[in-house]
Amino acid sequence: MAGLLTRVSLCVALLAAQPVRAGLFDDDEARRQIKDLTIKTNERLDTVAKGQIELANQIQALRDENSRLRGEVETLTYELDAARKRQQDFYVDLDGRLRKLEPLTAAAGSDPKPAADEGRAPADPPKKASSDPAAEAREYEAALNLFRANKLKEAAAAFETFARAHPDSSLTPNAYYWLGNAQYSLRDCKKAIDAHRVVASKWPANSRAPEALLNIATCQQELADVKGAKATLEAVVAKYPDSAAAATAKQRLKK
Repeated sequence: MAGLLTRVSLCVALLAAQPVRAGLFDDDEARRQIKDLTIKTNERLDTVAKGQIELANQIQALRDENSRLRGEVETLTYELDAARKRQQDFYVDLDGRLRKLEPLTAAAGSDPKPAADEGRAPADPPKKASSDPAAEAREYEAALNLFRANKLKEAAAAFETFARAHPDSSLTPNAYYWLGNAQYSLRDCKKAIDAHRVVASKWPANSRAPEALLNIATCQQELADVKGAKATLEAVVAKYPDSAAAATAKQRLKK
């Protein structure tokens, strides 16, 4: 009887141990899966972190490049403005020199008038100018000073007003010339061409005419009128072969 009870107790103990062992095995599997999932998650997080670092580095590199390019643009803009200012100063100085030479050239080119014959009535006295040359000169100089001070809109308006008010003045070709330069500096090439064309067509013998044509060619190039620019440069060479403008035109035609 006692042996029977011992065997029954052993069987009951064995049966009770089975679920416990199964539970131990289930826990190990779950731990293994959790461990694998953690490893994979960490690997993905590492990959994402590396990608974010690379992206941040690329963004910083682009920012650095943008800053460098902005600095270069600012430098080039400053140099361009300085070059334009030097060009303006040069032309203004040249204008003053040419204005001083014009009266001498006119005097040298004029022939002395023969004295009136005794029996002939004296010639009519020369007509007085309708405007005051001194006042014209002051008005012109005021416009030129505006250009000198880089007040381009005001200078353009002043030169245009002068040209319309004094169409027969000896300074009017210069006024149109500077009007064209002011319009070009204001990046209005069409108006610049119109002003320079007045000089070249109405006063072809004026010292400003070759430069006016050259400036027209420059504007035509900026307006992508390649054929027109070439024709204008060729006209400079043909009409004014000995001028400095012709030398410049020849160089530009070679390009």
